[in-house]
This record gives sequence, C-alpha cells and structure tokens, in this order.
Amino acid sequence: MTYEEYLAWADEDGHTEWVNGAVIIHMPPKHAHQVTVAFLLHLLRQFIELFQLGQLLPAPFEMRAVAGGPAREPDLLFVAQAHLSRLSEARLSGPADLVVEVVSDDSVARDRADKFDEYQAAGIPEYWIIDSRPGHTRVDFYVLDPTGRYRPVPVDSDGRYRSTMLPGLWVQAEWLMAAEPPAVLQALAQIVGPHKLLEAIGVQDRTPR
Repeated sequence: MTYEEYLAWADEDGHTEWVNGAVIIHMPPKHAHQVTVAFLLHLLRQFIELFQLGQLLPAPFEMRAVAGGPAREPDLLFVAQAHLSRLSEARLSGPADLVVEVVSDDSVARDRADKFDEYQAAGIPEYWIIDSRPGHTRVDFYVLDPTGRYRPVPVDSDGRYRSTMLPGLWVQAEWLMAAEPPAVLQALAQIVGPHKLLEAIGVQDRTPR
C-alpha cells in the first residue's frame, strides 16, 4: 500500500501506522497503558502550558519524522515553540523534540527496536520508553549524544529523571510504573513548587514566608 492509499484508507479515529508500505493496526490498549498515558498527558501538558514551551499531542496523531519515511503515531509527542511550524492540522512533518512510547503487549519490539532506530536516525532529541505492564515495569530514558546516537540516561539517587527538552521538568520513575500514579496537581506542585503552581492557576498564596 502506498502512503497516499494509506491516507485514503485510514480512519482518523483509529490508531494505525504506515511503515514501508505495510499498515500496522494497533490493538486496543489495556488499563495499565491508559493509566500511564493519561497521567503523563495531563502532567506534561500542564507543565508545558505553564512555561509556554510548545505543544504536546497524544495518539492518534501522525508524525512523519523524515520526508518519505514511516508515518508513526507515538503515544505522546512534544513539539517545542521553535518548531511549531512543523505542525499542520493533519500531521507533524519532521521530528518531534520528545517522544514517549508506553509499551503494550504487541509493541515491545516495535518500541524498543524499530522505533528506537527510526527516532534515533530522524534526530529526535529525547525518547522515553515506559513499560507499566504488571510484572514488566521498567522505564528507559534516552537523549541523543553529539554523534547522533541515543545515550541512556539513568535516574538520579532520588529516583528522578530530569528532561533535556523540557527544562525544569523532572519525573519520579516510580510515578510512571505505578498502578495508581499520584494526583497530577500534587506531582506538578512537587516539580515546580507550590507557590509557582498557585500563581499559575490564579490563586493568591497567603502562606507566611
């Protein structure tokens, strides 16, 4: 199937991808996957909006990181302010600045091998792979090194990962693997501080200083 045939066939509400003439139809996600995606979508979106860093988009939204290359639909993709011109109503034409993939039973090899290689070659600066499936919990964070290859970034001694493309953002690795992540506003208050959060939502902070 050509890319043009794929576009004519694809349902805009479905979660599909096009790779080298083949169509990948994603299975409906399971509960653990959706809990993780929902938590990160709301946490990252509020952080990004708070500091006006760009746009965060969830699947299904097409990213064609390389012209003529695969049409992927990452679980989450972030586009920085400087690169918003890459966005159209239909797709992101060019690499995202950050991609998050949450592993499903049928996506392990795709997320850890196929997309890893594609995203690295396309120059996507930061890639998170999160596995919150019971019995398989694991998080991996990668950033491009000066040679254009992904380098794994470990969490610090407090179990935190500090993002490269979202300055000031950190996340606890355990949040991303939890069956019940923390409330988004509580997590955001830990990241930015309660005073900044209250200021952002328009609540006057009367706490003595």
